[in-house]
Amino acid sequence: MRWIGLVLSVLLANAPLARAQSVADHPRVREAAGLIEVWLDAQRAYESIPGISAAVVHDQEVIWTGASGYADPEAGTPATAGTAYSVCSISKLFTAIGVMQLRDAGQLRLDDRLSVLLPWFDIQDTYANSPPVTVQGLLTHSSGLPRESDHSYWITPFDFPTRDQVVERLGDQEMLYRSDRYYQYSNLGLTLAGEVVAEVSGTPFSEYMRSNILDPIGMSSTWPDIGEYPFPDRLAVGYGSTRRDGSRNRMPPLTVKGIAPAAGFASTVEDMARFASWQFGILDSGGDGVLGANTLREMQRVHWLDPDWKTSRGLGFGVYRNRDVTYVGHSGLCPGFESTIQLLPRERLAAVVMTNAIGLSPSALAIEMLRLIKPAVVQAIADRDTTSEGSTAGKRPPEELPPEFRRFVGSYDEEPWGGESAVVPWKGGLAILWLPTMNPLDDLTRLEHVEGSTFRRIRDDGEPGETYVFVDDGNGRVTGLRYHNNTYPRMD
Repeated sequence: MRWIGLVLSVLLANAPLARAQSVADHPRVREAAGLIEVWLDAQRAYESIPGISAAVVHDQEVIWTGASGYADPEAGTPATAGTAYSVCSISKLFTAIGVMQLRDAGQLRLDDRLSVLLPWFDIQDTYANSPPVTVQGLLTHSSGLPRESDHSYWITPFDFPTRDQVVERLGDQEMLYRSDRYYQYSNLGLTLAGEVVAEVSGTPFSEYMRSNILDPIGMSSTWPDIGEYPFPDRLAVGYGSTRRDGSRNRMPPLTVKGIAPAAGFASTVEDMARFASWQFGILDSGGDGVLGANTLREMQRVHWLDPDWKTSRGLGFGVYRNRDVTYVGHSGLCPGFESTIQLLPRERLAAVVMTNAIGLSPSALAIEMLRLIKPAVVQAIADRDTTSEGSTAGKRPPEELPPEFRRFVGSYDEEPWGGESAVVPWKGGLAILWLPTMNPLDDLTRLEHVEGSTFRRIRDDGEPGETYVFVDDGNGRVTGLRYHNNTYPRMD
């Protein structure tokens, strides 16, 4: 099934009015979005992922959203941007926001002891002179708590404990490390952060999330526990990792129960795009009734750096470095599902990816999506600002792909040497995206037109390379791509 994508020039339902010119309408942005569509569809297919949904956001505008494959392959239900997936550990962002709301309201402090906020917190601490477990320790995963509650719930039949069962077994568990010593990702820690929200607010966790965060942001398709999701027909079916024979097992429906604050939420890429846009909005406006801008900035900067200087965490948010660029966000991995939201707050850019199988690394996909779209958005903003100032003298409008080149766009079969060569519009001309690849910008070859159906590769040093000739059937229909004396047949 081919990709179903949409470049949007409309805004989020709860966003301010559009500026005079949509970033999504710019030719370079449309090219980048089109390349993302081709690339993600191929990665999904080559990795045998049933379905994938994704979105790209700039500030208050969803500039692209789409889906490929199936939400339920057995039923033939296609994946869409409105398909709901388990977002698993992305749940921690909403739990952390709830904690920070209560902090800002003066109802707790980040250095509050967990044993004071939760009188039943009775885990065994075998380390002498260990600092107390604090709220900040929970949000930065530096509390010293073990990774999980003392139950077996990450293997079949995925029997998650209730809230009461988590509390009951806590006293039988021991601290893994001294508090404030090491980073240790902890679902137990964020589960207890959710308990702090419920205890301090006097409101059940799910109800608090709904009324204080999700509804005010406009996230009507997001729910704190996937097992209680009110729109079951929208839910994707999850599949496990690839087995030796190439198959994937269909996963049973999840009900996360007491672990919901750490891993229970279900959402769509449309809602998560709305979540990203909300963050950019309050950073610009100074805040809203949900959260203040300074509090969000506080959450998105580093509060914990491990002794090896390799792992850093904000408050709830992960803070990551990739190719000398800093991203904030979170990823999720649950039985049958992987997801991510990655943001560049300064550039007001975000990417969301959700899949209903394990193995495609949505966080790596999202970062590459942002690498592809960022230069195009920068150019679109510069061109828009120049036009709005009324000074267009000497500035050429961005070039579109010449209509006569459109018949060359498509995929060509590289068997037995590789997957395929996808010819795509790029910077007003054509380029070849070699698939599959996890580094699309690095595996993109630009072509320079010579004449007719003949092109030459543009080398990295700008000089022309070998010749590429599009072969047709004599009636104008392109049937292959010839280079190095071999003709590779068209696939689509």
